[in-house]
Amino acid sequence: MGQPVVHFEVIGKEPEKLRSFYGGLFDWEFDTSAPVSDAVSEAGNYGFVERYTTSDGTGIRGGVGGGSDYTGHAIFYVAVPDVESALQAAERLGGKRVLGPRKNPGSELVVGHFTDPEGNLIGVAGAA
Repeated sequence: MGQPVVHFEVIGKEPEKLRSFYGGLFDWEFDTSAPVSDAVSEAGNYGFVERYTTSDGTGIRGGVGGGSDYTGHAIFYVAVPDVESALQAAERLGGKRVLGPRKNPGSELVVGHFTDPEGNLIGVAGAA
């Protein structure tokens, strides 16, 4: 079996407005108290969406954040055993590294971003 999608993000220049939009649209509630890498969002301006699951247990966690200096984008993260190895593999296959590996403050989580051969931004998350 392949590696699963484990997280999504929506990043923009006005994260409060984005959280208001997605909260109103999907009834999401956000927790902005957890630390997040400054490569992803301004401190205190990233709202984690708690895992919303259906009765069959599906659903993934996500977050909405950013700030005035962040480029708007939506991204999903795939769990990998080793972020650096995954980024190297993406490069070998024609992708381009954009970020990472970067450790999230206060946790063992490491993330990386790359673009695929069509320019789509994709994330990987796991260990260093």
